[in-house]
Amino acid sequence: MTAASLRALHVPGRPLVLPNVWDAATARLVVEAGFPVVATSSGAVAESLGYSDNEGAPVEEMFAAVRRITRVVDVPVTVDAECGYGLPATELVSRLLDAGAVGCNLEDTDHAGGGGLVPAAKQAERLAAVRAAAGADLVVNARVDVFLGVADQAAALDDGVARGREYLAAGADCVYPILLRSASVLESFVAAVGGPVNAALLPELPVSTLAGLGVARVSLGTGLWRQTQAALRTSLADLR
Repeated sequence: MTAASLRALHVPGRPLVLPNVWDAATARLVVEAGFPVVATSSGAVAESLGYSDNEGAPVEEMFAAVRRITRVVDVPVTVDAECGYGLPATELVSRLLDAGAVGCNLEDTDHAGGGGLVPAAKQAERLAAVRAAAGADLVVNARVDVFLGVADQAAALDDGVARGREYLAAGADCVYPILLRSASVLESFVAAVGGPVNAALLPELPVSTLAGLGVARVSLGTGLWRQTQAALRTSLADLR
């Protein structure tokens, strides 16, 4: 499947819903349920491999997991590529395409540098390099992390919008203000950023609400992984 088919599914107000997976079996279940795209969760993939999120897993193992997923599904696959694993843009794009992915998520948290935010201009340069290497063959979802752990999310809106605009101008197809929990702030972000917006599915922000706010893409992140782990813990406790 092509990046063009994935890109076309990003429709503001009629969002693409992505139940993020972590292996071939869960990818198959997503397709069997009728979803048109498979997306990975870096946290769930890493945990399933015995590592921590935030680039705690070896890059070779993460790409091997992607290849196992793309081998068993016939729909577009988009990969949570975290910060890009320190790979040059050309190598990152090459690895993603070779693994069968047609989309990726790239975040602006600098895990290797201590967890702070990458300067917006530097991240925009990175995104522009990825776009130049990929051409139209990769749908790039640029994560905007300014709202993470912030109590007053309205205070981070201007920074978030500025980053989102800069990332779109650099060639991103969509921007993702992850864990933006305030409907009013998200509505303002969508209106101001000037391009497709990805939002996280949260109890306070169901799909119907996100659609009404003009969101074009909805991610579950580690949601299904956590649900599965909770169910398994309960089953094991009952068995014990």
